[in-house]
Amino acid sequence: MTCCEGWTSCNGFSLLVLILLGVVINAIPLGVSFVDTDQLFQNPISCFEWWFPGIIGAGLMVMPATTMSLAARKRACCNNKTGMFLSSLLNVVTIAGAVYCILVSIQALSEGPLFCNSPGNSTFSCQFSLKNLSNIHPELFKLQWFFNDSCVPSTGLSNSIADDTVASGWNKHGLYNNSKENTYKTIHLSVFTSLLLVGILELLFAFSQIVIGFLGCLCGVSQRRSRIV
Repeated sequence: MTCCEGWTSCNGFSLLVLILLGVVINAIPLGVSFVDTDQLFQNPISCFEWWFPGIIGAGLMVMPATTMSLAARKRACCNNKTGMFLSSLLNVVTIAGAVYCILVSIQALSEGPLFCNSPGNSTFSCQFSLKNLSNIHPELFKLQWFFNDSCVPSTGLSNSIADDTVASGWNKHGLYNNSKENTYKTIHLSVFTSLLLVGILELLFAFSQIVIGFLGCLCGVSQRRSRIV
């Protein structure tokens, strides 16, 4: 196995691990909201997990390049210049998926959980538009929704999150560790920070595979040695 094939195989395993991480991390807020309410579309932590950045962006869109890269280990379709070229070409889709995952994660981190922005705490309050991904301002990255004592709007205390936190003894001067708001804010921050890192790593692996794939096309790959009996 040449150095190009070895790096391609390493990229394949790395992308496979990142795919699994992206899917699992994206499923965490969906599972938490379902366990808390027994309803999948009511009381979500945020709208952004329903954009499926980890399942679609960091998952399905990365699968073609990962499959092609893993084939290098078996010295099959990547054991020729056409295979190496395809492994590079398919990583363009990986880059698109990773960028999508990164953009959604950045937007999620800038806006915070749904109950910080909307009085109606359900997926019906979510606006799914690609234009929202371009509405990012540097001042939004101060994470005030996380560091403030409470991000729940004073006029929106009718939603279920606010009711739960008030009923559990909400204190304006601090967060109780057992409060639902504090838990949701922590999950939101952890999930989308992790998805941001997954997207960045996939982007780096994709760019490296494009370079290695084209080097494999130019320099050639190993040839199968015939067995001498």
